Amino acid sequence: MSIKLEHINYIYGEGSASPIHATNDVSLEIKDGEFIGLMGHTGSGKSTLIQHLNGLIRPTSGNIYYNGKNTSDEDFSMKELRSKVGLVFQYPEHQLFEVTVFDDVCFGPKNLGLEKKEIEERAKHALQLVGLDESYYERSPFELSGGQKRRVAIAGVLAMDPEILILDEPTAGLDPKGRDEILDAIKLLHKEKNITIILVSHSMEDIAKYAQRIIVMDKGKVKFDGTPKEVFRHYKELEQIGLAAPQVTYIVHQLKEKGWNISTDITTVEEAKREILTIWKNRKNS
Repeated sequence: MSIKLEHINYIYGEGSASPIHATNDVSLEIKDGEFIGLMGHTGSGKSTLIQHLNGLIRPTSGNIYYNGKNTSDEDFSMKELRSKVGLVFQYPEHQLFEVTVFDDVCFGPKNLGLEKKEIEERAKHALQLVGLDESYYERSPFELSGGQKRRVAIAGVLAMDPEILILDEPTAGLDPKGRDEILDAIKLLHKEKNITIILVSHSMEDIAKYAQRIIVMDKGKVKFDGTPKEVFRHYKELEQIGLAAPQVTYIVHQLKEKGWNISTDITTVEEAKREILTIWKNRKNS
């Protein structure tokens, strides 16, 4: 499912004395199977943008297309759209309410009016995708760790069988182990199902490690849109809008200034490790 946004504007308090332009002439296209990192400081417009993507809010002006169909058309099904575009809000575990993990994951498919067998098959598959086996099915979701609760919440959205999964700060408040578990599960999901992922995060390291494309929002507009290497080349401009590059980017720039023949396009620790080891071996052999 591709998404195309054309000149999207959204104004909070339109017609009031102090209107707020949350998105300002945003045009972009999201293609099937992309893994996108969405960045922006508080008030940049990124949260408003993602709410447009599954029809939670409608643009003040502009058009949104799903597979070429305009969401403003009278015959466009918003219900079908919301079943295909899953949105996981920050701290989604606060929305868990059923007695067991399995019942909680079944809740969404039940609302689609599916037969019991398909509902249960979807729930089992979704829990498998996030790495929770049958030993979790009858447990209370409230007895789980923070990372496990987050996985149950994500499974509840996956059971709806979305083609696009939007995650708003899915690792917020988790310890390093829980964060890695969630992100690795999302990465595996993207690889195995080729589902489109839109990851909203303040962690430059996470974005650099997992995303194939980065969209940076600032003052309601798209500031940068490109690969991690392309976007993080602008690390000084990112600093000016309250963001930054991964820490390793600053380290390789410092090494470059000290005379090391090292690429400044490095964005992950693994890339830096490989290149530094290669440089070190070459120095020893020279």
